[in-house]
Amino acid sequence: MMNRKDLPLLQLLKLRNAWLAWLLLLVAIAVTIASWQFSIRLVEDRTEARFRTQSLQLKTAIEERLINYEQVLAGSAGLFAVAGNVSRDQWQEYVHNVDINRYYPGIQGIGFVERIEVRDMADHIASVRAEGVHNYLVKPLGVGPFYYPMVYLEPGTVSNRRALGYDAFSDPVHRKAMEQSRDNAIPTVTGKVVLIQEEMEEGQASFLMYYPVYQGGEVPEIRAERRMMLAGFVFSAFRMNNLLDGIVGLISPFLDVRIYDNAIAARENLMYGSNLGSLDDQFSFDMSQTVSHGGREWLLQTRSTPAFDYLASDPRPSIVLGSGIAISLLLFIVALVLIRSRLMAQISEGRYRAITEGAANVTLVMDEAGKPLYASPSSFDILGFNPGEIQALALENLVHEDDWAQLKQGFEDAVKAPGKQMPVIRARIYDAEHNWRDMEGTYTAMLTVPGVDGVVLSLRDLTQLKAAQTELHRLAFYDPLTGLANRQLFRDRLNSVVQRSRRSGEPAALMFLDLDGFKRINDTLGHDAGDELLSQVATWLEGCVREEDSVARLGGDEFVVLLSQISGAEAAGKVAETILRRLCQRIRLNDHEVGITVSIGVTMIPHDSEDPGTLMKFADLAMYRAKEMGRNTYQFFTPAMNIKAARRLLQQEELASALEEERFVLHYQPKIDLSTERVIGVEAFLRWHHPEKGLVSAQQFIGLAEETGLIVRLGEMALRQACIQVQALERAGFEDLKMAVNLSVRQVTDSRFLDMVRQVITETGVSPEKLELEMPVELLNEDSRAVRELLVSLNDLGVCLILDDFGAGSCSLVALQQLPLDVIKIDHRFIRDIPYNVSATDVASAVIALAHKLHLTVVAEGVETPQQLSFLKSAGCTQCQGNLFSYPLDEDALIGFLVRQYERPVIS
Repeated sequence: MMNRKDLPLLQLLKLRNAWLAWLLLLVAIAVTIASWQFSIRLVEDRTEARFRTQSLQLKTAIEERLINYEQVLAGSAGLFAVAGNVSRDQWQEYVHNVDINRYYPGIQGIGFVERIEVRDMADHIASVRAEGVHNYLVKPLGVGPFYYPMVYLEPGTVSNRRALGYDAFSDPVHRKAMEQSRDNAIPTVTGKVVLIQEEMEEGQASFLMYYPVYQGGEVPEIRAERRMMLAGFVFSAFRMNNLLDGIVGLISPFLDVRIYDNAIAARENLMYGSNLGSLDDQFSFDMSQTVSHGGREWLLQTRSTPAFDYLASDPRPSIVLGSGIAISLLLFIVALVLIRSRLMAQISEGRYRAITEGAANVTLVMDEAGKPLYASPSSFDILGFNPGEIQALALENLVHEDDWAQLKQGFEDAVKAPGKQMPVIRARIYDAEHNWRDMEGTYTAMLTVPGVDGVVLSLRDLTQLKAAQTELHRLAFYDPLTGLANRQLFRDRLNSVVQRSRRSGEPAALMFLDLDGFKRINDTLGHDAGDELLSQVATWLEGCVREEDSVARLGGDEFVVLLSQISGAEAAGKVAETILRRLCQRIRLNDHEVGITVSIGVTMIPHDSEDPGTLMKFADLAMYRAKEMGRNTYQFFTPAMNIKAARRLLQQEELASALEEERFVLHYQPKIDLSTERVIGVEAFLRWHHPEKGLVSAQQFIGLAEETGLIVRLGEMALRQACIQVQALERAGFEDLKMAVNLSVRQVTDSRFLDMVRQVITETGVSPEKLELEMPVELLNEDSRAVRELLVSLNDLGVCLILDDFGAGSCSLVALQQLPLDVIKIDHRFIRDIPYNVSATDVASAVIALAHKLHLTVVAEGVETPQQLSFLKSAGCTQCQGNLFSYPLDEDALIGFLVRQYERPVIS
């Protein structure tokens, strides 16, 4: 019986085994969550309904109470209509019988306001005092013609007696309500006030309700008559807290209740706030209603509170959630139990099959005599035999005769040691296609195991493994593009040749080859064309050397040839000439016919060195010397090359250090307008303050800077310093001068060049119109589309674009027409030969005429003699610069030169 170790819990829980149980759990959890949310919604709906009911009941109760109080005032007004004049005792008895403390809570008193004319004021005060109100005065005193003092106010408490004599009409809030009540003959409610009885105390929000009393007891129909016939007002004074606490406590004790005067929710309008008013932001429901009475509107706001939510809470959602999760887990466990039972049955059924039918091995089961009983289906995939034809798999007929003895011995050893796995045996086995396959296998005797009853031979095919090892070896030691040896394999071969040459004294030769112009072919025709060219070159090279020699590709367009045994340098030279002749030809790539050449460096073994690394270096130096000699040639290594390379490396290090230590400065050569003979700009020239050589001109280090890539940093430094100098010239009063800065192809084609120019202009604050960028004419040989996009972007910045050294090299007139250039500079080599060389003068005249046709400004550089200047003026050249006018000057000398120039009179 299988135990728990046969199917671990983690394996059982994997998705591929228990997907149905997981699906059942997810569905049950989803149903549980849906039921839980539904029950929560039901509870929330019920709670909200309870909240709304209480809010509506609260509004109704407030409105009913205000109507009842209005009826009390109507009865009071009726008393005057019946009796005519009502004495103080009669009023006291009437209010006493109404019993407001018992039946009308919230009313602080019921009173009467009498209208008194100014001329009757003295009699009025005397009569009231005669009734026992000894300190009675009408206040505040106004200008008349009528006063409205409170004459009666019952019950006669101490606070109510303080209100006697108060002219409420003098208060705008009271006056508005009294006038509305008088004119419309209706009860009217005032706005928020503090009762006069409470002026000496901390008052609470209150209001009064006025009811008009007219002379004769009848209500006049015309408004003017109502104003004339007004006898006074009966009124009630209400404290909001006393009025509403009982209603709120009875109907909605756990709601936050707010009442605002004038239906506007503002602090100054707050009439009433329940004792739960501090819970502003803790509510689940809120409701706003409008209470209208007595010509006044109140905003009634109700909000739920945590206490309300707690009392309305219901445990049923929690019960639904808990029970749903429990049921879901229970269903999941039941499903896992069922799935485990099914998997255990499948394991029991398929374990033997899994052993014998593995796709990676051929499994054979043989009886004790070695006769095959069973073959796994993989025997067809690996060996090509049908596993149903057991007899065809007799090992004696398939195993190589040299391997049969050890395979037979392994079978016999396995029978003698039941259950023990025998050592691995390797053998060659014949497959159905009559090919030998390398295989390895082990025997295990399982004669007494039910369901097996035989000796199991498990064979593993090593053919693919050996093929993979061979492929890995090829990838590790051979170039995948050309099939030539790579750098690592070539290094091993070079080590072997060096060691053999050292022992025998026989010379060998190492050649370093680099294709001339390969980068341009790769960039213009694409990498596919470049790869095709490299593959063809590899084929040509292998055809130029012997079988015992080695050809390798180091990377890119760099190849090496190792001549393992050679008579001497003369023989190596002949091989180099053979390679030059073979590779110097034209080849068709992507419908383009291109010509290629190669530069070769040769070093002799062991004459030049016995160190493989040094030999590679010497061959590389010789190759670079061949390129310097014009390319398409070969050069043998000489010690002078090593000295030159060391000197070049030292210069490179000095150049990098000088850049870090900021030892570069700019000198400036003035540019002259020939019509006015005035300085219109300057050109910046880079100089190196060398600690030993002094001031070094750019011609001595620019080439090295371009090769090493330092030209990018040097160019940025020069541009930034030139922009700063423009600002300095402006401050010195030379606002109209422009600054020209030379650029190299390596700078301009750098991917960050445009961003660098924008950044320098932004950081220095220079006006782009003051900046002139001199582009080398070689730039036109680069990708025309990329060059045009770059120059258009620079032109959009506002800088002036100059094509330098025009006339040297190749220059497309179409490019001149299409590119946004502003100025062209005639190459100084043509200016140098004027006027003694007819060709130079003709070229200069043609360039000037062409520039005028293209609407371009022409600048001649390198002007050193008056004869040159005279010719350029007559040819129509507009601007010049050169030593005839001034040598390149440092900052201080430039300022002095400019001052002297500007002091000269202008030529008109």
